[in-house]
Amino acid sequence: MLYQEKFYYLCHIPLSAEGPKDVEILEKAGDSHAFSALFEKYEELRSHAFNEDGLYSVIRADDIYSLIRTTTPDQAKEEAYEEASPGIVTNLEHRVMQNKDKNAEQILRNVHGVELST
Repeated sequence: MLYQEKFYYLCHIPLSAEGPKDVEILEKAGDSHAFSALFEKYEELRSHAFNEDGLYSVIRADDIYSLIRTTTPDQAKEEAYEEASPGIVTNLEHRVMQNKDKNAEQILRNVHGVELST
């Protein structure tokens, strides 16, 4: 077994992401001190999607953020996209159903192959 050092990656996944190539790595942490600051930033970036009871909702998110622990930036992007995909679809579906968002509808159809009847 080969030892591979793992890092924490703070990733930004836009709602229009079509794959791992669209994931942006914002920061990387390699030790517990750096992780603490990274986690604080992660919580700050996601704060707008929490309600008054402190519950996170993906449908309130303007963008998706993930904190991934892995060995390489490419692996972090893949894992972040995989993890965020269901939330992205849910967010976009909500935007179409609640706000008749045509842009969200196009992303759902063209990127995710989801058709909604509005």
